[in-house]
Amino acid sequence: MTHRLDLCYSIERLRQRARRRLPRPVFDFFDGGAEDERTLEANAAAFAGVQLAPHILRDVSRVELSGALVGGPSGLPLAIGPTGAVGFGWRGGDVMLARAAAAAGVPYALSTSATASIEEIAEQAPGRLWFQAYILQDKNRLHELIARADAAGYEALVITADLPVGGKRERDLAHGLAFPMKITPRNFFQFACKPAWSLDMALRRPPAMPSLAGLNAVASDRKAMRSVAGRNYDPAFDLAALARLRDRWRGKLIVKGIVHNEDVEPLVRLGADALVVSNHGGRQLDGGIATLWALPEVVAAAAGRVPVLLDGGVRRGSDIYKALALGAAGVLTGRATLYGVLAGGEAGAAKALAILRDELARTMQLCGTPSLDAIDAGVLRLPRPFPPYGPYAPRQAAARVPELMEEN
Repeated sequence: MTHRLDLCYSIERLRQRARRRLPRPVFDFFDGGAEDERTLEANAAAFAGVQLAPHILRDVSRVELSGALVGGPSGLPLAIGPTGAVGFGWRGGDVMLARAAAAAGVPYALSTSATASIEEIAEQAPGRLWFQAYILQDKNRLHELIARADAAGYEALVITADLPVGGKRERDLAHGLAFPMKITPRNFFQFACKPAWSLDMALRRPPAMPSLAGLNAVASDRKAMRSVAGRNYDPAFDLAALARLRDRWRGKLIVKGIVHNEDVEPLVRLGADALVVSNHGGRQLDGGIATLWALPEVVAAAAGRVPVLLDGGVRRGSDIYKALALGAAGVLTGRATLYGVLAGGEAGAAKALAILRDELARTMQLCGTPSLDAIDAGVLRLPRPFPPYGPYAPRQAAARVPELMEEN
């Protein structure tokens, strides 16, 4: 296993290894997006559209990658973002991701739809822990989960605000994906092609999602064009309901799913401690703006009052660098570290973090910026107009996003 991971020198290599070891329906669940997957592709393409103009003749013999992130220390300017159902891709994968995060000194966000419990993560992987709460229709269950996260010492509550209804994930519809996963005559061949995964699931039973235990099982419904996502979630959840949750939670509140600058002010007033620019990795609304293009306006609206993180499309250390240069305090890794654990368990998750660390450090050296504080928009060359589509061009300067952005 170690030798095979040694050949995975990029996140894409980890992705390809994960694809080779998983049945197609399982890999597509993790890898896919909504409808035509244009937003999924746009997240990554946005980074490719931003160029770097390095400084030279600066002392970069040492670079410092650690700093503060959402009020605490972090070995890298990133947190491992919440990803659901990881144990279906690698048994025990949620704990392995959390352990890799703790070893790297970065925060880890546990998903409501994880295959590990709140208490198991706290016991097995002590570190900076965040709990991500989906807004369940069953409010008693939601409040119970939040109380358990508080009792287990989680420092932050992450509210995913961009999932009032599930997206139309056509890969899941094509496979008839269900949770718990089932091998049927229609998908038997795809699972039979991956006997190691299938035998493990058959002999040891599929993992459970303990935070969702007892809720309605869900399956893709091709006739109704409904995939598995979001079927137990509350589309009536609004700002007033979020304020009530803020009153229940004593720790930090992180709101994830912002792409529009007009949504920032109400969240800051409500008492959010951090915001995450996210479009759910392109898994819900297709045709939504790429998060990198949405980032500067959200940063400008936040005006330094709360840190703004970016989620979506991060596959390289240089992507982290570009997000920081456009004003992000850090990034969430979703698929990047997920591909790592799907490719090689805990060692794979650690490998993904090592790849991002190495690439970020190398980019900082090659751009003449030896510290995170030295990274700003002056080293970027942006497409004209910026962004290359939509009504989101920055209208005001923000910290670390100077007026020269409009001139580049």
